[in-house]
Amino acid sequence: MPSLPPDDMTAYSTYTDTVLLDLLKAGDHRAFDELYNRHWKALYQTAYAVLRDESACMDILQDIFVWLWEHRSHLVLTTVRGYLTMAVKYKASNYIRRLHQQRLFSGQVVVPEPAPADGELSVELKELKAIVLHFTEHLPDRCREVFLLSRNEYLSNREIAQRLGISEKTVENQITTALKRLRVKLGNLSSLLILF
Repeated sequence: MPSLPPDDMTAYSTYTDTVLLDLLKAGDHRAFDELYNRHWKALYQTAYAVLRDESACMDILQDIFVWLWEHRSHLVLTTVRGYLTMAVKYKASNYIRRLHQQRLFSGQVVVPEPAPADGELSVELKELKAIVLHFTEHLPDRCREVFLLSRNEYLSNREIAQRLGISEKTVENQITTALKRLRVKLGNLSSLLILF
């Protein structure tokens, strides 16, 4: 594990997420700060694309990063970005569910309908993943490549553009095209797309 002079923050920006994660587990505040600075914008954009609510997005990010710090010594992650992205999607879906219930039952003392049991949700997610897998196999080559790099490897538009040697605008267009087609294909399951 690298050792640093106490005030050398610039070196942290050169470390991989894996190295920063090891430092974080040891209680290194600067590693935590670097992970936050490195990922918060992409995570915010992920949340905002769904919620369109700046305050809710910032609350979600705060909850996730507080949890990350408090549970740092027990973390077992394969990728920091993948974990944080899934955490944002999970929190955003919970926020939408709570907001829907509040709007539905505001001003009334009504017991809300029970949420789907974990088993039911699990079945829906398995069905969703099967549909998405089949769907991606029938996308044009470039569109499929961009979509999978975005959804499976959690790469940003810029990172995908650099890897494939194309413009960020092309990446954005390919993802938008894929998502539009996917929403049509999913029908009633499209509300679960945030979890994919």
